[in-house]
Amino acid sequence: MAWRNVWRNRRRSVVTISAMAFGLWVMILYAALMDGYVQGMERGILDLEVGDLQIFPEKFRENPTLWTTIEDPDALLEPLVSQGFSASGRVLAFGLVAAGEASAGVSFRGVDVERDATITKVQDEVARGEWLDPADPKGVVIGRRLAKMLAVDVGDELVVLTQGIDGAMAYDLYNVRGVLRGIADATDRGGVFLNESALRELVSVPEGVHQIIVRRPADLALDLAAGEVRGVAPDLDVQTWKQLMPTVASLLESTQGIMLAMFVVMYVAIGMLILNAMLMAVFERIRELGVMKALGVGPFEVLRLILLECGIQVGIAVAAGLSLSLPALAYLSTSGIDLGALAGTSVLGIAMEPIWRAAVSTGVFTKPVTVLVVIVGIAVLYPACKAAAVQPVEAMRHH
Repeated sequence: MAWRNVWRNRRRSVVTISAMAFGLWVMILYAALMDGYVQGMERGILDLEVGDLQIFPEKFRENPTLWTTIEDPDALLEPLVSQGFSASGRVLAFGLVAAGEASAGVSFRGVDVERDATITKVQDEVARGEWLDPADPKGVVIGRRLAKMLAVDVGDELVVLTQGIDGAMAYDLYNVRGVLRGIADATDRGGVFLNESALRELVSVPEGVHQIIVRRPADLALDLAAGEVRGVAPDLDVQTWKQLMPTVASLLESTQGIMLAMFVVMYVAIGMLILNAMLMAVFERIRELGVMKALGVGPFEVLRLILLECGIQVGIAVAAGLSLSLPALAYLSTSGIDLGALAGTSVLGIAMEPIWRAAVSTGVFTKPVTVLVVIVGIAVLYPACKAAAVQPVEAMRHH
């Protein structure tokens, strides 16, 4: 009977089902794209710039100097690696680089090329030229905006000027070995990567590092990982990426709330459509409902009938919405949306990937469907209760 009633007014049912299916389709794609956006941002932060955790000497972040180092980094790296972490130390310094008549303030990052490859993917982001090679100690890799500012490219010379640990002026000539793609504002405008040994020689820091970047095992939660790292380095400053970048972390965490708000706004509009359609269906059948109740059909059976009619429409809409979303998700998760015109933009200092791809997971389907069912269920309660409360005598007199 419920199935028959759904198709008594075919046009209204088709419009209602189509609206629900379209809304579900839009929300599934929106959820997948938002998840892809969040994962892309997080990959950019963890893989290219910050890592999961960082270890610093005490007070170094407040007052970074060459003299403040982690004196025996191997004593930390070995136990971390044995516990399943990946870690690499870096030597940091600040100074100037110049080419021709142009100059810029920069941050020097001395990396152990072999170990650094286990904690970062910066080496895969070289747009022109090549990544660092221990066999080429005078080769450096620089940010793309820095290269543009200095008007240099691969093979050009840079004059490097900084201060050594003894306070004396340190300077030397280096060759641009590679230019990076967009990673983050700070790196793009002032990042200079060198071999660790070359930077040690330049600033006269024979041992120790200023920073250790740590990547946690995939199955270990960030808070638990931070606790284990602090156990290995109790006297040092251990910070998670969320502590180092609280604004970005807050933005990424808020996306779940934003998605839920969008679901509710979209589905409330659909719920109003359902409410109107079901009310019309009830008012059109007042006399029929009165006859049914006069024949002994109870209020609960009438309530169940109206809910079942709505459930049939929701079921068809969910099936249609899911079916339509699959080919769209297949395209968005592989080819994605080309943001080539926006490739130079960044969000809170983190460069966006030029291709925005959707991320497909179980939650991409379950969350929109759940919210749709809840909102529509709430919307249909009033017309269903109104139908259940119909009085037979008054209903049969209804015109």
